[in-house]
Amino acid sequence: MSETSNKSSQTKIRFDGGSVMIGLIVLGICIYSGIGRFADRDRSVVVKGLSEREVMADKVIWPIAYRLAGNDIKSLYNEIERSNAVIMDFLTSNGIPQDEITVTPASVTDIQAERYGYNNEDPFRYKAVSVVTVASDKIDLVRSLMTKQGDLLKKGVVTTGDDYQFQTVFSFNGLNDIKPEMVAEATKNARATAQKFAEDSDSEIGKIRSASQGQFSISDRDQNTPHIKVVRVVTTIEYSLKD
Repeated sequence: MSETSNKSSQTKIRFDGGSVMIGLIVLGICIYSGIGRFADRDRSVVVKGLSEREVMADKVIWPIAYRLAGNDIKSLYNEIERSNAVIMDFLTSNGIPQDEITVTPASVTDIQAERYGYNNEDPFRYKAVSVVTVASDKIDLVRSLMTKQGDLLKKGVVTTGDDYQFQTVFSFNGLNDIKPEMVAEATKNARATAQKFAEDSDSEIGKIRSASQGQFSISDRDQNTPHIKVVRVVTTIEYSLKD
């Protein structure tokens, strides 16, 4: 083999060896970088953000119920009609429109016809329950009238305000109006929590990896003020973390 051919072979070997070395270095860098990216991708923090506010109810259902008893069915129905008229006059004269008032047909029970529970000592054969219901968005007006039910008592109508079957219900239907602001506030609070966590772990928060809005809940602020509601939502957000 000639001297020129030997030199060419040695040069090729050195070139091939250098290429392999460079390739290994590049591969190592890529592997290292990939491991770093994989590690960063696998680091995350899950936080919750709360938004809560008090709102006034915007709808009220107020059932005005009363009970009557007697032995003459015709007289009993006459008294029901009179009592309903008294209640209607009380409501309309105080600003409740007629289209917000519903008079439910009275429920009359013949005690003697009952198979069970008949008591011979009961002085009345017939017992009736009648309900006049107000469905209104005039919350303050209805609340003020609820405190004036003594006016009905003066006219011979004894209401059963403590009956669990006829409880006044206040509700809030304006959730869609405040939902965007509350979600934004909850998200902001969640990010602040994630930011604090990242600072404590010498990291930075990255993009949102997943998010769940959670359910909105509406409840009474307390049992004494059912017309004041508490609206609450909790969002759950997962942020990526990076060095």
